[in-house]
Amino acid sequence: MSAGSGNPVRAILYAFLANLGIALAKFTAAFFTGSSAMVAEGVHSTADTGNQLLLLLGLKQSKKAPDAEHPLGYGMSTYFWSFLVALLLFSLGGLFSIYEGVHKLHAAEELDRPWIAIAVLVVSILLEGGSLFGALREIRHLRGERSLWEWLHVSRNSELVVVFGEDLGAIVGLVLALGFLSLAAVTGEPHWDAYGSMSIGAVLLVIALFVAVRVHDLLIGRSADPALQASLRAEVEADDHVEEVYNLITYQLGPQVLVAVKLRLRDGLSHAEAIAQVNELERELRTKHPEIGWSFVETDVED
Repeated sequence: MSAGSGNPVRAILYAFLANLGIALAKFTAAFFTGSSAMVAEGVHSTADTGNQLLLLLGLKQSKKAPDAEHPLGYGMSTYFWSFLVALLLFSLGGLFSIYEGVHKLHAAEELDRPWIAIAVLVVSILLEGGSLFGALREIRHLRGERSLWEWLHVSRNSELVVVFGEDLGAIVGLVLALGFLSLAAVTGEPHWDAYGSMSIGAVLLVIALFVAVRVHDLLIGRSADPALQASLRAEVEADDHVEEVYNLITYQLGPQVLVAVKLRLRDGLSHAEAIAQVNELERELRTKHPEIGWSFVETDVED
């Protein structure tokens, strides 16, 4: 059960605006300085900017109403686009950064006016920090008493997981770029810049893999948040007309959840009374948990 109502769209827009401005600044700095780390960072920010658009597309598609071909709606389309973003972060971000570093390592050129790139990196860290703060604020509404690490492992909100991963990767990458570029400027050794690009790539690969694994679980089908499952079971078992709960299954479908319950009602109820009690139970669950999109309750006398 969610602790609040975080807004993934707001977090995505924070990241989009930050990455768009940062990408332009990085490429400008790369043009004037010849820094491979800045080229890698520019490609990274450009990919992140496009990624935010894909996440917004996924959110829009997930809100389409169910139809005959998709009776359970389009909610899981958001997982597809989130997984694609992870792949782009892996390829355009991580692999390109490593390639650029290796290339520059074998054809190192002295940096020109590195202070331009350093200034851009400092400003970029501040902007990305603002984007990361915005994502964490939205996550805080959802994670409740859980730690951030625990929330990342159990969250069913793929958009916020992706945005957080991108922002974290961007911050770490910027700090690495700043450190290696400063070393290159101080020592006059351009190889440090190439090492910076490769280090950035390695960080992005790790984050992309983590995000891909998390979204993959949702893409192939995952139950609802454990807290929501526990709450649903407790509420069904507490119903005065329910004698025993045999099974309670949940299935996360984007922003909505499917719930299927098999239970035994107390003896003495007529057919009509049993139907009325099941309908009332479903209404109560939907009222307390508006994220429930579909509920199926089956009554039986054995599992």
